[in-house]
Amino acid sequence: MLVLVENHLPPRTAAFFDLDKTVIAKSSTLAFSRPFYQGGLINRRAVLRTAYAQFVYLLGGADHDQMEGMRKYLSDMCRGWNVQQVREIVAETLHDLIDPIIYDEAASLIEEHHLAGRDVVIVSASGAEVVEPIGEMLGADHVIATRMAVEDGCYTGRIEHYVYGPAKARAITELAAIEGYDLKRSFAYSDSVTDVPMLESVGHPYAVNPDRGLRREAASREWPMLTFSRPVRLHQRVPALTMPSGPVLALAAVGAAAATAGLVWYAARRRRPVLS
Repeated sequence: MLVLVENHLPPRTAAFFDLDKTVIAKSSTLAFSRPFYQGGLINRRAVLRTAYAQFVYLLGGADHDQMEGMRKYLSDMCRGWNVQQVREIVAETLHDLIDPIIYDEAASLIEEHHLAGRDVVIVSASGAEVVEPIGEMLGADHVIATRMAVEDGCYTGRIEHYVYGPAKARAITELAAIEGYDLKRSFAYSDSVTDVPMLESVGHPYAVNPDRGLRREAASREWPMLTFSRPVRLHQRVPALTMPSGPVLALAAVGAAAATAGLVWYAARRRRPVLS
């Protein structure tokens, strides 16, 4: 008799992480102001202005108006920049700038979600040229980031896709539809009240180092609040963050089993008396 057994796989899930002040301790975009200056992309005045913006951002976060002002300032500033030059500067300075400001708690969470079989997605309003290399360092499965318009290899100053506020929630929903994530079983982490739409789109939202607005919102909605405070050099955690794929693990298990069987056979053969 032929018996059909239905294979009910559990739904796929994901963990969505905001980047700035959630995974890293600073604004990812503003962190590159000095190498951009050394590369001739910005002047000393712009360096001082971005340093001040970083200080204000770290002090109390950024509300909607401040984020909009920062967006306009950065898009105007990068108009005419060569895209390849920006990518090269980011690649050359990424480890020196980002390694020291990764939160150890965030790195551990990423590791735990991967071990639980969840995809990890970085969702950031910063530019893709900055966020994508950081996501790769973190071992993220997907990156959702702001994209600037490009013509003739240079930025036009126009933003094609701004991943901010409700746009983050829409991007998450679109990715979930493509990848088959069950958002009600998924997780999200952010520090900013502007990310409430992202947090409420999943079943397990967490406020990380929340600004005042998000702290009030999280308290009223009874969302858990986490404090991340221990920076760690990311390259020291890469071996723990990088997990082999399923087929690699399976091959390793088969190889280990074969090696063990060979050792057992060899030991038994040495113990066996020789028959003439």
